[in-house]
Amino acid sequence: MIVENGRVAAIAPHSAALPDALLKDFGDNFVLPGLIDTHIHINEPGRTDWEGFETATRAAAAGGYTCLVDMPLNSIPATTSLQALEEKRAAARGKALVDYAFWGGAVAGNAQDLKPLADAGVRGFKCFLVPSGVDEFTNLDEAGLRAAMPVIAASGLPFLVHAELPGPIEKLVSTLAGADGRQYSNYLYSRPDEAELEAIRLLIHLVRESGCRVHIVHLATGHALAELKQACAEGLPITVETCPHYLYFAAESIPDGATQFKCAPPIRAAFHQDRLWQALRDGDIDLIATDHSPCPPALKQLETGDFFRAWGGISSVSLALSAIWTKARQRDIGMAEIVRWMSEQPAKLAGLANKGRIAIGADADIAVFDADRQWTVTEDRLYFRNKISPYLGQHFTGQVKATFVRGQLVYDDGRFPTQPAGQEI
Repeated sequence: MIVENGRVAAIAPHSAALPDALLKDFGDNFVLPGLIDTHIHINEPGRTDWEGFETATRAAAAGGYTCLVDMPLNSIPATTSLQALEEKRAAARGKALVDYAFWGGAVAGNAQDLKPLADAGVRGFKCFLVPSGVDEFTNLDEAGLRAAMPVIAASGLPFLVHAELPGPIEKLVSTLAGADGRQYSNYLYSRPDEAELEAIRLLIHLVRESGCRVHIVHLATGHALAELKQACAEGLPITVETCPHYLYFAAESIPDGATQFKCAPPIRAAFHQDRLWQALRDGDIDLIATDHSPCPPALKQLETGDFFRAWGGISSVSLALSAIWTKARQRDIGMAEIVRWMSEQPAKLAGLANKGRIAIGADADIAVFDADRQWTVTEDRLYFRNKISPYLGQHFTGQVKATFVRGQLVYDDGRFPTQPAGQEI
């Protein structure tokens, strides 16, 4: 591969390189298109003690990611207006080691802000159907969806939806008064499959009405796959993602009190994990995104182990490729499929035409991956701000050795040799 001015100029043998070219030979390691994470919470400005552009993008580079699309919530202000977007841009400037872009937010009462955000360059919009966990980002009910979806449909951008409805959750939570918050089974019971199923059924109905492109984020239940498959067979513009934690962990192995495993929707039983892997192989799930959602240690309730009080979010952006490769090998899944799920399809979702592939004219975003290296996850290999993750102590096969963003080496096997030069896309 020959790189000039940050782009792939040619794909050729070493003998084709000019005499003054800088040569790098990575032997038998995989040379992959840089990964793209379309579901990450960077949280700056306002909650930089949770995560910020400097730490998030360092962790991303260590994980082989070359572009991140930041979620609109958990920062203050949330990215729900043009002014907030400009504050987000100012916060990111000069701090990012990898390239980045932004999702806008659809919240109660901001339908009039969606077109200005689209015109200003957000890659699409995100909403919650249940409370998000932060006051700055309110969830939408059906009326709110009906107000937002025609505007987003007119923009041609995707509408990312946290697809859980509050009704089934509230019904079960009311029966858990006095229940032991340390028991993972109680938390799992409180976020039933029906919350995802009912939300997805509502969205399918509204997509038929509006034609809006909808993307279901972090699908956790295998029970929704048949209806999603049928909707896509009808030609409805619906795509789906799942996350590494749903593909790596299963509810049966989560210890009581281990709140580092808490996320929403929750990690479900091994049955669902098997269905999610099969749906990826069948093309019924389009991509894998991390949903990297960190917080300070106190919010994770590590001392009390109370799942109901703990912040829900799993940090994994520096680990995702290794986690997925470790489990994929056990299922005879090859690297080409992983690249499709973690690079090509995320680029397509976010409209990143020059990323997600190794091709002449594309950005020279590269991840070098040693597929056979054995290693154990320790805090010094997390790189994100708060060293909390359910992956600590896990034994992985495969590790990122180097990451290049537009031809520039930004990660080199534990080192970060360059200053931040990531750009907004």
